[in-house]
Amino acid sequence: MGKRGKKYSAGSAGIDPTTLFKLEEALEKALQAKYAKFDETLDVAIRLGVDPRHADQMLRSSVVLPNGTGKVVRVLVFAKGEKEKEALDAGADYAGSDEYVAKIQAGWLEFERTVATPDMMGTVGKIGRILGPRNLMPNAKVGTVTFDVGRVVQEIKSGKLDFKVDKTGIVHVGVGKTSFGVAKLKENILAFMDRIVQLKPASAKGIYMRSISLSTTMGPGFKLDPMEIRTLIKAAG
Repeated sequence: MGKRGKKYSAGSAGIDPTTLFKLEEALEKALQAKYAKFDETLDVAIRLGVDPRHADQMLRSSVVLPNGTGKVVRVLVFAKGEKEKEALDAGADYAGSDEYVAKIQAGWLEFERTVATPDMMGTVGKIGRILGPRNLMPNAKVGTVTFDVGRVVQEIKSGKLDFKVDKTGIVHVGVGKTSFGVAKLKENILAFMDRIVQLKPASAKGIYMRSISLSTTMGPGFKLDPMEIRTLIKAAG
């Protein structure tokens, strides 16, 4: 591992990597330890007791965070006619069909999220090799292939978070900006964790949430107590 900088070392001084923190305490410490001049993202990583090699244990879904993500997201909707108008009225940055396929084929990629009506997927498939590797392909599993484009655009703009488990069984997401403060970040984390619990595969054996940690973009990590997280989710529900 490379040598850590002085600011990182100062922020992580005295932190026992084996200690399990309560959520609020971990958030307070993470925010106190931040040192970057920009508004850092608060990241959460969960190691799950799933085997992504099995299709029924490949978690992929989304959740609308109550306080948003803090990011400005440009949305492109593949749709025609009334659905194109519906998307633009809902706040989509771009909406259309073949003209956007042609622009993307020519190298244009000035957007972060895509939505498509089901009848457009044949057309969108022409640029699958471009969108797929960049995680920009509309996907029914996360609700971005739908005729209800207005609702989905509004959800994305207000803080819809897509996530999936990686090949090592870890889900890693950004749940907001450090400027949100402890209370709002806590609400976002619990909304995300609640969704993770709901998605537990029936075939997953043993401990489901094996470890959870949070950190700011540049700061040290803090391990959370999975049992406390479960208790907080039940209390919030």
